[in-house]
Amino acid sequence: MRLTIPELEAVLLVADNLSFRIAAEKANVSQPALSRRIQGAESKLNTTLFDRDKHRVTLTDAGAELVPIATRVISEFQDSLSDLSEFITGRRGVVNIWALPSVAAAILPQAAQTFQQTHPQVRLVVRAASAGQVAQAVSEGIAHMGFSIEQTSSVAGLSFMPLLTDPFVLICPKSDPLASMKIVDWKVFNNRPFVSSGPISSIRHVTDDILAKSVPNAHYVIDNISVVGAMVAAGAGIAAVPKLALRLMDTSQLQSVPLRSPAATREIGILSRKNKSLPAAATHFYNLVKDSWKGRDVK
Repeated sequence: MRLTIPELEAVLLVADNLSFRIAAEKANVSQPALSRRIQGAESKLNTTLFDRDKHRVTLTDAGAELVPIATRVISEFQDSLSDLSEFITGRRGVVNIWALPSVAAAILPQAAQTFQQTHPQVRLVVRAASAGQVAQAVSEGIAHMGFSIEQTSSVAGLSFMPLLTDPFVLICPKSDPLASMKIVDWKVFNNRPFVSSGPISSIRHVTDDILAKSVPNAHYVIDNISVVGAMVAAGAGIAAVPKLALRLMDTSQLQSVPLRSPAATREIGILSRKNKSLPAAATHFYNLVKDSWKGRDVK
């Protein structure tokens, strides 16, 4: 007993006009076709919806009972189609984003503000996580996209769109003699207490590679990058961090100095799933960030 949308629409048109001829004209169908829709509805309901003779059409009690139900169903159907259209065009929906904390703080706020102006009905859900967690979330479809370092070699099925190169700098207290230097060598960590990021950090992978042949004088391992900054500001040691990470620190007592030999960097970009189309809203945000940040220098 499932009435179709065309059948319900036919019932409402006849009920509104009390004329099969006028209802057929408004439905842009022939009168016999409209009559078949009404007959189909009556057959499924096993009742008569309209009394008709040569001169008039009137609703039966069953027809009168059906009209408000049909009106509600058609209204909800049209609203659902409207919502679907909004989703398909990217004007409505949810975009799930996972990002490195430093990247989330540096890139996403400005992009989110711009996006909100053109897509006010789209909700952005952002989660800060490690590089491995970001890649896994994108791979499993939990996140539409991730902002991180390249992970395509360690996690299958991902594509990577490079955005910017994030250079590493030394951070030290402003009172430290190193603060007055224009550039420093990585060898400085051989003779000074070294404050290291945690083992799952994308920062740690770079510093471990460079310092593999040397043993820092003292070694603090800190999982939270803002705490790394606080430790350095307190004089516990010095650290090597990417410039974007400075956004997560209180730098009022810190000085950053470029590092050389080597000039270490990390490539930041957008991770997405290969051969998987993004929803329209997510595509719009992806393109906004790409157009705004691709090739920009980190300041």
